[in-house]
Amino acid sequence: MSKKKPAAKKSAVKRPPAKPKQAAKKPPAATLGRPLCTQDEKLYLLFHEDFHARQIFEFLRAETVADLERFTPDEIVRRLSQPIADTVERIRNRLAEKNRHLAGDLKFALKRQRAAEGK
Repeated sequence: MSKKKPAAKKSAVKRPPAKPKQAAKKPPAATLGRPLCTQDEKLYLLFHEDFHARQIFEFLRAETVADLERFTPDEIVRRLSQPIADTVERIRNRLAEKNRHLAGDLKFALKRQRAAEGK
């Protein structure tokens, strides 16, 4: 009988047991870092050189940073522009009543005039 040669031993390096795969970690949320002013900071002190910004704060009735942070940028634009849009609409209606119109606004004036005649 023939003898088999003993199998070569595997390297003696021990490997640690395989760890179960962990769920992929979410990247940390973006942050601005530590705030450089408090929520109670008065806006007129932060924006003392910006007259237009102070007018907006007055219109919004925002006195502190916390008051201002309640608004989104789009909401501020909408709140500021709505009175202007309403006023322009009143101007268009008043001019149409007097058979007049703004540049390029003849169709609106005619439509308004027809609506007034139908009453």
